[in-house]
Amino acid sequence: MKSSFKLNTHLLKRKVPNLTVAAKRAGLRPATVSNLTTGKIPISRAEVKTLVALSQIADCTLDELIIIEDETEKIETGIKTIDLFAPLVRGGTAGLVARQDMGQLVLLGELFYRMRKLHFYTILFMPNTNIQGLNDVIKNADYFSSTTNDTFKKLNEINLNQDFIIGVDRSMVVSGDLTNLKERIRKETDRSITFVIVDITGQSVDDDIPFGPLESYWSFDIDLVTRRMYPGINPISSTSSLIESEYLDADHLSVVRPAKKLLRRYRELTFIVNTFGFNKLIERDQEVYTRGLRLEAFLTQPFYIAEEVTAKAGEWVSLQETVKAVQSILDGKTDNTKVEDLMYIGALNPK
Repeated sequence: MKSSFKLNTHLLKRKVPNLTVAAKRAGLRPATVSNLTTGKIPISRAEVKTLVALSQIADCTLDELIIIEDETEKIETGIKTIDLFAPLVRGGTAGLVARQDMGQLVLLGELFYRMRKLHFYTILFMPNTNIQGLNDVIKNADYFSSTTNDTFKKLNEINLNQDFIIGVDRSMVVSGDLTNLKERIRKETDRSITFVIVDITGQSVDDDIPFGPLESYWSFDIDLVTRRMYPGINPISSTSSLIESEYLDADHLSVVRPAKKLLRRYRELTFIVNTFGFNKLIERDQEVYTRGLRLEAFLTQPFYIAEEVTAKAGEWVSLQETVKAVQSILDGKTDNTKVEDLMYIGALNPK
């Protein structure tokens, strides 16, 4: 099993609640600190002076700040965009960064539905239920809680071998309730809990470190949501510590980077196509645009909890199927497939 170095993000969060402000005061770039804590910048690429400054901010030693851990296990969700570009880390924290009404609650409800099928016990930890769209999440959770004590009590009532996923509103992060819960779990149990944070208000989009340290960062995209390209997660800006640390198998990693590169260039070319037309592109750019258009369409996916609304059956797509399909799109094997035939499907069946 491989080992790697990573920041002790839980220690940082506990000792430095407002890391952005503290980083600025210490002369560090908040963006750099954010990227280190979310895994966008592997710790192996961090400057020594940055790590020393972080240890001074947290009043800890470098040995306490930097931990060695064995390869972290990913949780496969069957959702193509997440599993390929920003895998969910078992025992880690994922953050859904979106403005209001961009589908983050739908995604959380869908995630609960899928995780229950994998025998996870799902808990929704929210201050209240008076939130539009929350009922669909609640009915797909095993348990709803509004207090730290209630949540911790439920954790202790469930079988010790049970895996947990807890959905949390950002208000619990701001109030410190999530930090208190994590600290209590760390001190009083040996359970590994996976947390997923949503922001009902949508204010976190404008923050440098919206939820504190994260292992998985899922950024929603207004353009995709406006065009109803759900789940609406931006594959370019979303990431995971598993991707950035290169923990994953070679086939997976070999697809992620060229796929992001293709989508990034495709988005640049979209402006030219919408303004001047497809024929204004040079031949190479026409190929990139064509494949980007198809990859974007393939990354849409029917959800189980939306079947009554969409009249489409939910789809589970294995990571292996996703990697194989994206590689086919990158290789041009779907260049003659109609874009609409790639929309809201599961696995790829090129025509």
